[in-house]
Amino acid sequence: MHRTIDLKVMYFGTPVVLISTRNPDGSANLAPMSSAWWLNGHCALGLGDSAQTAANLHRERECVLNLVPSDMVEVVDRLALTTGMPELSPRKAAMGYEFVRDKFGLAGLTEQASDLVEAPRAAECPVQLECALVQETPLGSPGSGASVFQVRVLRSHVAEELVIPGTQHVDPVGWDPLVMKFCEFFGGGSAVKPSRLAEAWEMPHGGVLAH
Repeated sequence: MHRTIDLKVMYFGTPVVLISTRNPDGSANLAPMSSAWWLNGHCALGLGDSAQTAANLHRERECVLNLVPSDMVEVVDRLALTTGMPELSPRKAAMGYEFVRDKFGLAGLTEQASDLVEAPRAAECPVQLECALVQETPLGSPGSGASVFQVRVLRSHVAEELVIPGTQHVDPVGWDPLVMKFCEFFGGGSAVKPSRLAEAWEMPHGGVLAH
């Protein structure tokens, strides 16, 4: 049997990405997101138009996609309800977001110079993708509040222990990405930590242990 329901969220399970971009003053912004999809050296990023990351991507036309393993869940959760936008929208303020200027510092991550873009990499992330913006498209009807940013991967950096010796391939067994599924964090197929974002979105935890 199936039930017809009005899905509030459609995050069926995608890897978490920390997007690093440059702010207007040249400082670094770092934002977690999970609406990312890759194909043939390109990636589509779904972002809210009011986000600092969206503004930075639109202006700078480049970013770094830092992929995190499941054991970095605490780092991502610390960033979950933060924004690099000094003026919070009423909606974000009501959800408990706060402005943080130094996102790298809050996360406990180290800025690492990129080779081809100005945005820094997160040194502790085992997969780092330097990207250039190719196209920006509104998502849905005009004024929907979200856009898809298509980026092209210019250079990939992968931790040596994740590369299959003698190849240019990542070991799929060694790589255990942090996945967001319906606003909850998963790794290796199991829930790894209750999410602050799920609380802010008032999502039921279901089988996720609250600890």
